[in-house]
Amino acid sequence: MTPSSLPKQTPPSGTSGPSGASATSGPSARDTPQPPAQGPAPAPAPAGASPRRLAELRGGPDVPQKHLDARALAALAANPGCHRRALLDGAGVDKGAVAQALGSPAPFGQSQFALVRGNAFEARVKADGGEVLLALLCEQMGEARPEPEQVVVPDLAADGPAGRAERTRLALAEVPDGRWALLDHPWLALRVAGSTAYLEPDALAVHPDGSLSIIEIKSFPILDGAADAVKAGAAARQAAVYALALEKQPRAVRESALLVCPKDFSNLPTAGLLPLRKQIAATRRQLRRLTRLEEIAAELPEGAHFAPTQQPEELAAAVESVPATYAPECLSTCELAFHCRDRARGAGSVVALGRSVRGELGGLATVPDVLAAASGDPDSAASQDPAAALLRRAAALRAEALESAAERGPAREAAETPAVRDTEVR
Repeated sequence: MTPSSLPKQTPPSGTSGPSGASATSGPSARDTPQPPAQGPAPAPAPAGASPRRLAELRGGPDVPQKHLDARALAALAANPGCHRRALLDGAGVDKGAVAQALGSPAPFGQSQFALVRGNAFEARVKADGGEVLLALLCEQMGEARPEPEQVVVPDLAADGPAGRAERTRLALAEVPDGRWALLDHPWLALRVAGSTAYLEPDALAVHPDGSLSIIEIKSFPILDGAADAVKAGAAARQAAVYALALEKQPRAVRESALLVCPKDFSNLPTAGLLPLRKQIAATRRQLRRLTRLEEIAAELPEGAHFAPTQQPEELAAAVESVPATYAPECLSTCELAFHCRDRARGAGSVVALGRSVRGELGGLATVPDVLAAASGDPDSAASQDPAAALLRRAAALRAEALESAAERGPAREAAETPAVRDTEVR
């Protein structure tokens, strides 16, 4: 399935993905994941940054921690080279408050109306023990719809994120064999760059064969069986993060997540499957590339922290002491994007033009270097870059186009003037 379409089918039978699940579906185990092959035990991971150190980065133990969610992790995985976002997200810093204190607030996010509408839609599809939700799941997976009394709905109440994550783990282990189960807003733990992120999927479903399905409930519509490609892709990336967090569970995760959205312009729910195999592999690879938080924090000046209540000059110095990798895509995913964009533009960095442009320019990292290479000045060091020849050719074509347009302008004006005058006389 492409992100823009939601066909009612599962991947081909017998294929296996990075999460150790096979892409088969149906009551005859067509979508039943196979247990992953046993290999050598991995080496124990380093302990990572201590909670005390992370609290110091937030400005002290009294500063509340903003927990990472799947959306933030997916955005971080898409830009693994940004140490600034990795450190602030990992430490639980409120980047929105930091951006406000720096004078560069990010005007994005869901409106209050959209949040209320989304919550109402989610409550509707989860009513009556998730009967509608499981009906949509069975329809997409080709399985028999269970009776309400056959579905286990465990209580996941516990104190704190760690407690809820442990309660979710126990609930998954306690589901009887051969029974359906629906977990409403479970909590999952995932170690990322030396820090523990706690994630909250909309729902998890346990099938009678023991496998797990991730369920994402969104308020954007599915119009004529197709969802917005960008929004569906973001939902798939979030589901892939949940799948990575579930890999240590004894139950295998199915390769297709269920996306539930309003149908057309109504408030009636409809659903489709989001393939996760490629997203899981890509997200795992990108998260592994993240530099560990303790290594980034070790490069900070003595006493630097990110409390938004400190003096703006001190806060700006602390933020600028952490290297950032800005890209235009950050504008829709990171609260500090406008601050980073202003700094990139002020430094004349070509990253402000996009990753594709940056990749084409090779070693030319600033706009002045690009202009010097395009000018053909033999004394400029930039003219020796491999991209200089292409830039000079592009500059010559632009100059030729402008010259041709300038020559055609007077002739066109002379040809149109009599007609204009005739029109005015009439």
